[in-house]
Amino acid sequence: MNIILFGLNHKTAPLEIREKLSCVPSEGLHPLPEIMRIEGIREALYLSTCNRTEIFFRAEGSTEETLGHLKELVRKRGGFAAEEIDRHFYLHFDEQALRHLFRVASSLDSMVMGEPQILGQVKESYREAVHNEATGILLNKILHHTFRVAKRVRTETGIASHAVSVSFAAVALAKKIFGTLAGKTVILIGAGEMAELAARHLMQHGAGRILVANRSLARSMQLAELFKGDAVPFDDLATYLQETDIVITSTGAPTYIVSREMLASALHRRKNRLLFLIDIAVPRDIDPAAGRLDNVYLYNIDDLQDIVDENRNIRQKEMERAEEIVTEEIGRYRNWYNTLEVVPTIVSLKEKTAGIIRGELEKSSPWMHNLTEEDRAHIEGLLSSVVNKILHDPIVGLKDKTTDHSAKPYIAAVRHLFNLEEDGPSETRSE
Repeated sequence: MNIILFGLNHKTAPLEIREKLSCVPSEGLHPLPEIMRIEGIREALYLSTCNRTEIFFRAEGSTEETLGHLKELVRKRGGFAAEEIDRHFYLHFDEQALRHLFRVASSLDSMVMGEPQILGQVKESYREAVHNEATGILLNKILHHTFRVAKRVRTETGIASHAVSVSFAAVALAKKIFGTLAGKTVILIGAGEMAELAARHLMQHGAGRILVANRSLARSMQLAELFKGDAVPFDDLATYLQETDIVITSTGAPTYIVSREMLASALHRRKNRLLFLIDIAVPRDIDPAAGRLDNVYLYNIDDLQDIVDENRNIRQKEMERAEEIVTEEIGRYRNWYNTLEVVPTIVSLKEKTAGIIRGELEKSSPWMHNLTEEDRAHIEGLLSSVVNKILHDPIVGLKDKTTDHSAKPYIAAVRHLFNLEEDGPSETRSE
């Protein structure tokens, strides 16, 4: 196939290495035109995200020389030392490269397995490759096949349906409890990173207003500005709990700052509307006894971690099925690719028989001259039908031989027996 993948990702390179290349290339600065000028590269895809930069390409000629030029291009663009290229970058060839691309698009190689963003990024990279005229028959087929694999993995497995981060587990629980997050009010008590991330996820999934209560008013205002929310006085927590649906706490307080009595009072004033509390602090911010109140759902960091661990195990099982899908689709692509070996011979055979039909019709034109246009069309159609039926079995036989890589002697025999020109239609593949 001469398909090669060259790149680095979050598994092979730290952030300070990845960030040298991981950006969406600016208009006019996209590396694809420069990549396509490298001797031997015929088709190419450039994928760049915060976690990976990969170049997937089809090569002709001296692979070693082509790779040398590509590595030097990447080294210069990223300002790498030569040893950094050897230490952090990887190479995959042919089916190994194909498997890697399928796994990347299906988010099996992502930092968070099952995340949906990577497929969109692969699609955008493909659009850029098409725009730069960097694709051909093989890359077009491979990318469309890649999208098919990703769709199968997402629809036939549950790999994306179970939260595997503490912050996102909190969102999944909130959606389960409320049914919808639309219009729900969230209060952040403290300014911990995980609490902030959970609030961000909640907002992305439809939650409404964000309130922030922190002992430092300046920090409250800073965090509130991130969510276009409101900073509220830390000492007025009891009041604001009356209008809040979701509470996320992450202070460093040595004792409980939200008591059972405070919540009971708030519930009475809110007419027992559901209240969801996420206590991510260590030590805990919320009195565990509050969890026994009616209409109160209280989860601490260990509860969320248990959910994450369980979901990670579920995803791992789903990953096994996803890997099976990748393997199946590699087999399908291989079968398609192998048929390309016989395509030039089949095309030559059909062109030769079509030429024979045209020649015989021309020889017969004197006596066919008296026929109607409809009769002549029937005769031409009959001749084409007979020839196609005669060729059907040989063509199917040639295609069948591609499955076990034994087509070459049959191709040679057909070309010899039918006296096909040596310089037939141009090859659609390269080895």
